[in-house]
Amino acid sequence: MKAAVFREHSKDPRQVVKIEDIDVPKIKANEVLIKVEAAAYNYNDLWAIWGEPIKVPMPHISGSDAAGTVVEVGEEVTRFKKGDRVVSHSNISCRKCDLCISGREYDCNERLVWGFQTGPLDGAYAEYTKLPEVNVVKLPDNVSFTDAAAVSMVGMTSWHMLVGRARIHPGQTVLIMGGTSGVGSIGIQIAKLFNCTVIATAGSDEKMEVCRKLGADYVVNHREPDWARKVREYTNKQGVDVVFEHIGKSVFLDEVKLLKMGGTLVTTGATTGYDAQLDLRYLFFKGLNLLGSTQGTRAELSEVIYWVSKGKIKPYVHDVLPFSRMVEGHVMMMENKIIGKLVTTPSKL
Repeated sequence: MKAAVFREHSKDPRQVVKIEDIDVPKIKANEVLIKVEAAAYNYNDLWAIWGEPIKVPMPHISGSDAAGTVVEVGEEVTRFKKGDRVVSHSNISCRKCDLCISGREYDCNERLVWGFQTGPLDGAYAEYTKLPEVNVVKLPDNVSFTDAAAVSMVGMTSWHMLVGRARIHPGQTVLIMGGTSGVGSIGIQIAKLFNCTVIATAGSDEKMEVCRKLGADYVVNHREPDWARKVREYTNKQGVDVVFEHIGKSVFLDEVKLLKMGGTLVTTGATTGYDAQLDLRYLFFKGLNLLGSTQGTRAELSEVIYWVSKGKIKPYVHDVLPFSRMVEGHVMMMENKIIGKLVTTPSKL
């Protein structure tokens, strides 16, 4: 089969990621083999190629979002059969510890992000891939492979942030930072699904317009020095109930200041830096909640897929690249040229 493989690390994906012919994976008794029709890009693809912030198993196939058709099932598999349309759940956990059996597989001490920390040669950028039965979700017929791949990890992550962790409810004002990112574009739609007022941020006029199309009530440019003041003006100087955060150091203190009394900031990333500053007086005087969040449950992914099938959530797909051009997608991510999600088609060169 064809697969996008790299065997050494580099700051330039074009130097190391090559389309190779390798063997089709052999499945275990509890696994399914999937013909990959669509695979979506994530920033962890670049981390894997760079070898930073962690090393990954080599040789490596990246890709944490795969949608396609089941072509083989292991003898212990009971919930799937050949021909089923499926999407990957990228949170690989032990499924046995107290955290996992209590529904917190995202906190499992043995948790790995599939297609990033797994391997060798175990990810979505291949004609065929394999996953444990517990890490696969069925797709309704009206959800395309492209949409499923584009929404799977970012949708699950966004749902977990807003619903699982921040516990949003109707009437709240939610600030979605980076509204045209993968998680941000879904975060806007989830907050609107819960009848919240949404203020989104973006870094250009084009991206701001996309936020409006996704449903944001108000949009500000977070690259402008007075962006936080504009957010406060939109709330009649009351502040926001929830901040959906993944940008990090450059905006963190302003986000905390924007929270109402008892407000919640939930974060899943720090693309501008991890060493953010915090004035603790805001934390204790305002009774704030600062929450971390990563990945999500299979049940949360199923919830997102349900709402996609009902037309209430729609991933914003920047482009679909044929597999022969898939490395271009890594370069586009590096150059910050993507709005929403980028997808490739491993079964189509």
